Amino acid sequence: RYSLFHNHLKNIEESEGGLDKFTKSYKIFGVNQLADGGIYCKEWAPGAEAVFLAGDFNDWNPFSHPYKKLEYGKWELFMPPGEDGCPPVRHGSKLKVVIRAQNGALLYRISPWARYVVRDEDKVNYDWVHWNPPQSYIHKHPSPKRLKSLRIYESHVGIASPEGKVASYKNFTYNVLPRIKDLGYNCVQLMAIMEHAYYASFGYQVTSFFAASSRYGTPDDLKEMIDVAHSMGITVLLDVVHSHASKNSEDGLNQFDGTDSCFFHSGYRGNHQLWDSRLFDYANWEVLRFLLSNLRMWIEDYRFDGFRFDGVTSMLYHHHGIGTGFSGDYNEYFGLHVDEDALCYLMLANHMINSLHPECITIAEDVSGMPALCRPVEEGGGGFDYRLAMAIPDKWIQIIKELKDEDWNMGNIVHTLTNRRYEEKYIAYAESHDQALVGDKTLAFRLMDAEMYTNMSVLMPLTPVIDRGIQLHKMIRLITHALGGESYLNFMGNEFGHPEWLDFPRIGNNESYHYARRQFNLTEDNLLRYKFLNAFDRDMNRLEERFGWLASPQAYVSEKHEANKVIAFERAGLIFIFNFHPYQSYVDYRHSSLTAVFKYKILLDSDAGEYGGHQRLDHNTEYFSEEYPHNYRPHSLMV
Repeated sequence: RYSLFHNHLKNIEESEGGLDKFTKSYKIFGVNQLADGGIYCKEWAPGAEAVFLAGDFNDWNPFSHPYKKLEYGKWELFMPPGEDGCPPVRHGSKLKVVIRAQNGALLYRISPWARYVVRDEDKVNYDWVHWNPPQSYIHKHPSPKRLKSLRIYESHVGIASPEGKVASYKNFTYNVLPRIKDLGYNCVQLMAIMEHAYYASFGYQVTSFFAASSRYGTPDDLKEMIDVAHSMGITVLLDVVHSHASKNSEDGLNQFDGTDSCFFHSGYRGNHQLWDSRLFDYANWEVLRFLLSNLRMWIEDYRFDGFRFDGVTSMLYHHHGIGTGFSGDYNEYFGLHVDEDALCYLMLANHMINSLHPECITIAEDVSGMPALCRPVEEGGGGFDYRLAMAIPDKWIQIIKELKDEDWNMGNIVHTLTNRRYEEKYIAYAESHDQALVGDKTLAFRLMDAEMYTNMSVLMPLTPVIDRGIQLHKMIRLITHALGGESYLNFMGNEFGHPEWLDFPRIGNNESYHYARRQFNLTEDNLLRYKFLNAFDRDMNRLEERFGWLASPQAYVSEKHEANKVIAFERAGLIFIFNFHPYQSYVDYRHSSLTAVFKYKILLDSDAGEYGGHQRLDHNTEYFSEEYPHNYRPHSLMV
């Protein structure tokens, strides 16, 4: 794998003048204005017989502006400035690339490099709009320094409002970012930013890779949003989709040059059977140029601080993970079933990012557990900084769905939370957007279900279902945060137990926005119990910021007691003790310690009144370790 990567890198150096020049192609391809006001256009369409540019600027004459054919399937067009020095293609004008296919048909296409596409309300397809404002947004604030402890708030701009509508970048900037900051998250991961024609795809059926979604606002609105986040010390990551592309041809990449291939594999290999989408040909030189330049554009133009790569498992294997289980056996990760070209692309992407922008962060969404995915490329690894600990949310769902409280297995919980490869960083999470989607349930809804509609008011008696749900919701999130990885992630709204599910407007729900929103207002109503979960999540994050357990070595687990249902561990100089017993509390419970004599005090208590607890602990109590051996350690203390 490293040899294949090294050969690609060598070829880029020899034939393209280096990685820096190769990945700056986003400044050349598409339609770009020159310093003198002229326009330079360039496309890659290897299957085209001829290429033209049409639009408002030439009254949509499909033949008046032909491209010149170059080597290797590339085409270029130069248009001089007008007599008044103004560019021939004005900002805001609509354009199309006109392709004459091999069968003689004329195809009107959006450039794969288009920076801005919009859809009129009375139309089905998107239109390409030339974006070159006289004065683009100028970033005022530097990017935050690379974080040691990453606390990620996974977000979707369009649903970030209690109102039933598509919310805007402006709304997120002024209403949601302050909330994220207050909750103690230092990183926001943005979904559905790359333009996607189908809103209900959650942004995972991308049609225009270089365009920020116009349904939320303009490119400058997004730049302002990122700049404001940086002013708050918040790192901003993009959920990037390079694992597949939408099958749309009128306003997508599919059949851009009239052939079945171009950016994708042809035939069966070029189609994802479950996602009904196209699969990139990562061995193709121009595909590498397109995807690597795409990453660089998002970093340099918009100032994103890194990426969460979606669908990495699908990229890594020819079977795309379909109908395949992964047990951890190394034969599952090495062999002819591995797509070495895709893996090499990921190595190139991480190498480029690390070389040109070493402050940036990359995250792999891989369910297979590919070894060394988060080790440096120089070691033969994939080069990612973090991988998602995808087994953890599945474990919590399985426990809640299948087991009675008294049957919870402490050892199995600890194993799932600590089962990760040495020196590969994991992002722990109890639930993400996957668990919030229609057809699934959030943890809060699994725990409290229908009673969330009637019994979340503090004016109502605290029922056993609501009591149990609130307490377990806090405990599950804290133990995942403290024991499960080197970073933590939460999907927006789940921190306070957002009721119901997430469902985008579609034919099946009469195009309703009722479930495509986040009811942040629930936490602001003092008569509702959501405020307790919100406060606990905030203080949990603030405590991590103070002590930095995510950046500390893995925890030492001193106890996983099946009969008592107790889990205890130490990390970053803190003692964490969880009592998962459904009805048994303990007095003078002995906990082992390595420290000879030391005084401890309670820092965070899920049973505290401000978190909806029963206030059974006195926070003024001091606890002292003593020379009393316990659990094979020389010292202990009573709690």
